[in-house]
Amino acid sequence: MYNSLTRIQNVFGFFTTVAFVVGAIIAASDFTAPRTPSASIKPTNLQVVKGRPHYYSSKKEEYALIRFSLDADLSSLFTWNTKQLFVYVTAEWPALDGGAANQTNKAVIWDTIITSPSSDHLANIGPATLKKLRKSAAGKSIDPNRGKLSLKNQRPKYQITHPTGKVANTDDVTLRLHYNVQPWVGALTWNQDVDLGLWKKMSQGVSKVFKLPAVKRKDEAKGK
Repeated sequence: MYNSLTRIQNVFGFFTTVAFVVGAIIAASDFTAPRTPSASIKPTNLQVVKGRPHYYSSKKEEYALIRFSLDADLSSLFTWNTKQLFVYVTAEWPALDGGAANQTNKAVIWDTIITSPSSDHLANIGPATLKKLRKSAAGKSIDPNRGKLSLKNQRPKYQITHPTGKVANTDDVTLRLHYNVQPWVGALTWNQDVDLGLWKKMSQGVSKVFKLPAVKRKDEAKGK
C-alpha cells in the first residue's frame, strides 16, 4: 500500500510543514520586541561644485557635498532574530519644477551596514577589523551598542546631482535618517511613519530645513 517513495514524500511534507510553522513563529516573535529608534542629525558643511561628479561622467555639472553630524540610538532594532541593519542618510527637497510625477527629490549621501554578532562573518571588512569586532562581542548573541552611532562632521560617501545638472541655491533641503532591518527569518522592515503596537516610529531623525549654497568658484577658493 505504501511504497518507499510515498513514505519519503510524507516525511518530507511533515518536516516542511514543521519548518514553515517554526519560521512563522520566529518571524512573529519580532512583534513582541519593542522598537524605539531615535536620532538627531544636522548638516555641518555645505558645498556646491561644478565639475565631473564621477570619473565616467561625460560632461560637467553641479554637484553638492554635504557633511553632517549624527547621533542615533537604533539599539532597540537588534534582537536575537536580527541579521544586520542597513542605515542610510538621504538629502530631500521639493521637485524643482513642481511636477506631479516627482514631488520630492531624494539622494543617498551616506550608508553603512551594522551586523549582529551572529552574522559578523558576513561583514565586508578586513581580517584585523573583523577580529576586533568579534572580540568586542564575545559571548554575546545581541550587542545593542552596535546600534548607537555618533558621527561628527561626517564626510558623505556620495555627492548629490540632478538630471537638470543644477543643484546650487536649492531651497527647503532636509537630511533624513533611514534604516532597514534584515532578519534571519521574516520580512524586511523599514522606517515607520506611524506607531505599530510596540514598534514606534523614529523620534526626530530629520534635520532642520536648509539651503544649498551657490557654486563654489575657483577665485573664491583662492581668496580663502
